[in-house]
Amino acid sequence: MSQWNPFPHDADDYEFEGASLKKAWKRLHAGDCIPYPSSSWVESVLDGLDEDALGSCGADSSGLSTQLQCAWRAFHAGRFGDAVKNADEAGVLGSDCACKAIGIYATYLAADESEQQALYREAISRGEQAIKLLPNNPGSHYFHAFNLGRLGQSISIGEALRKGMAGKIKTSLDACLEREPDHAEAHTALGMYHAEIIAKVGKMLGGVTYGASVDEALTHFELAIELVSHSPIAHIEFANGLYLLFGDKRLDDVTDLYVKASEMKAADAMERLDIEAALAELE
Repeated sequence: MSQWNPFPHDADDYEFEGASLKKAWKRLHAGDCIPYPSSSWVESVLDGLDEDALGSCGADSSGLSTQLQCAWRAFHAGRFGDAVKNADEAGVLGSDCACKAIGIYATYLAADESEQQALYREAISRGEQAIKLLPNNPGSHYFHAFNLGRLGQSISIGEALRKGMAGKIKTSLDACLEREPDHAEAHTALGMYHAEIIAKVGKMLGGVTYGASVDEALTHFELAIELVSHSPIAHIEFANGLYLLFGDKRLDDVTDLYVKASEMKAADAMERLDIEAALAELE
């Protein structure tokens, strides 16, 4: 994309120069479980790649490590276009960063619905390629599911179900959690999978056709909160899921979750956008 809208808030607190990125990494990536892109980590990944995947990278482990760190610095500071550009220069190893940057930008900063959906589709295509080249990487599957889910919400859940998107989302989320059982963002997404289907087609049809259940939704939401109690989006999506499942009957709980999210301290630009979304829901 030639023109990216800027992050609309002060990003000084989200610039992770030098060693500060590694120091903050555990907090920044507690939800998606992405490893810090050190030279040794890059080298270990390269050792397991086939020729097609290696051909997309084209640099030594030290150069790729530097490239990936630059990409993630841009992401965390809200320079999403720069994040994608830098991630692309790392080949398939940059797919997690690129897909996350595109998806978050599309969710919060895209100019209009048409651009938003085009971005989600681009990220889905990238995710499909990542699954082929990096099948053992949890993020390949998660970001494919994440962007599919966001696209489904954008076009309407009903249309998404008719297009067979639910099965693809579930397959990718299951594949992610098989590889990383503590992937909090995947648990949140799977909670929303169950909640959205039940809200659209009901408990009986949702259960028989899609394997969706209220208990499964709550289990995944609660596990995500347990894994990342500091995460605004885990609380926001839990609130959204509760409202889908129970409506006004759980409105107090929904509101409490939004309030908790709104009062959290953002660790990076993405979390700031999440918190602003929570504040908007409370207005």
